[in-house]
Amino acid sequence: MIIDVHTHINNYHEDRVVSLEECLDKLTQTMIDNHVDYSLVLTSYKVNEHRPSTKQVVEAIKGRDNLGVVAGISYLNYNYRDLREIGDYLEQGLIKALKFYPGYEPFYPNDIRLKVVYEMALEYDVPVMFHSGDTYAPTGRIKYSHPIHIDDLAVDYPDLKIVICHVGNPWIKDCMEVVYKNKNVYADISGLVLGDFSTKFEKYMKKGIEEMITYAGNPKYLLYGTDWPISNMKSYLKFMKHLNIPEDKKELILWQNAAELYKIDVSKLKK
Repeated sequence: MIIDVHTHINNYHEDRVVSLEECLDKLTQTMIDNHVDYSLVLTSYKVNEHRPSTKQVVEAIKGRDNLGVVAGISYLNYNYRDLREIGDYLEQGLIKALKFYPGYEPFYPNDIRLKVVYEMALEYDVPVMFHSGDTYAPTGRIKYSHPIHIDDLAVDYPDLKIVICHVGNPWIKDCMEVVYKNKNVYADISGLVLGDFSTKFEKYMKKGIEEMITYAGNPKYLLYGTDWPISNMKSYLKFMKHLNIPEDKKELILWQNAAELYKIDVSKLKK
């Protein structure tokens, strides 16, 4: 089984607008082609014609049992109405997690402005995910997205389940220490490459992930994600195949950890 915890349906080629249904159909077909059983769709911190809202995505995936929604939260722009809507979706079990974008927006994860959102995540027992490491856009400010800042949040909220996206790349060693130290912190391996892995870069990232597992121990904290469509699903599965770790550890990463963390009922997934 394979669960991809990190996909998007944004139009990254903003010279053209593709409908939400077309994006979802393309994601679903790519999953079928690569034998991926379930994917989480992450909405953005901003909403425009290229980036659908959480509400739009929640409505659009109805009837698609192999997809779940992670609600993107804007540090700069959220208001009471947004919080009420997110709270309603959490109450109904329609979203699986919350996603924040430090680096793309100028804030550190332990900012007091987000306290109300973290308390909501705690109340409904859903993970919070953070962009970490390099930014896709050159206008990002990476001082905010360094994974070391997750440590403050993990200490302040020991019961909050936190996911460091992209293993903090290029600061994988810093990420591994935060994960090792804090038992409430996880990491996904998404977005390590644009498109396909080259042989040279795959070897470089493979070494980093293997070192992380050696340092931080049994990878109950590590999650499989691609960042599709920015990263290629087929290439990512090849990368996983080449990881020099036992098969039972790969199963943890590929789906078992995600099923437990995001409360995904795998018995309902169609084979």
